[in-house]
Amino acid sequence: MPENSTREPGKKLLYVATALFAVGLLAIVAIFVIAAVSDTEPGIVFYLIALAAPIGFLLAIFSALRSGRRVR
Repeated sequence: MPENSTREPGKKLLYVATALFAVGLLAIVAIFVIAAVSDTEPGIVFYLIALAAPIGFLLAIFSALRSGRRVR
């Protein structure tokens, strides 16, 4: 079996995990910026989007563990 076909799903999962983590971090930064600049509190949407950071982190760990296994 070609080696590229076995590693392709792991790479896609890592890209999704990285994107989720980045979006979550941007939401966290936006929460702090909105709180510092204006008198209003950030909406709940920002807090919900910020949950993408830990989800992306966990997916990245899962992807790393999954791709680190050796095939016997």
